[in-house]
Amino acid sequence: MGNSSITAYLKPHCGWSRGIRAVLAKYGLEYEDKDIINIPENYEEMVRKSGQPLQPTLDFNGQILADISGDELESYLVNNGYQPAGPNPSVPTDSSCTDEEHEAMARSQQVVFFNNRAGS
Repeated sequence: MGNSSITAYLKPHCGWSRGIRAVLAKYGLEYEDKDIINIPENYEEMVRKSGQPLQPTLDFNGQILADISGDELESYLVNNGYQPAGPNPSVPTDSSCTDEEHEAMARSQQVVFFNNRAGS
């Protein structure tokens, strides 16, 4: 399909984002992975380009694919003539993180809660 220009606005650790990365690998597509969690400018760019705040969002050759799952991306690729060129995904391509993954991420982050305000 020639050279593709793909920017993927993804979270570093997310089931949906892993699915997108796996599908892009399956089709042998190179892309720019923009971290929307740790780099606020990437999130702002995604919202500006797509007009919405949800991820995964791709800028695929100038077409915005917003709030897309790996399965939806694969359907898009197939419908546009792309052929697999890499390994089949080893992760789910249509699901969020498991509850256990969310708990592990929460434990790994240092969060301080201030609950002693009046009315809390």
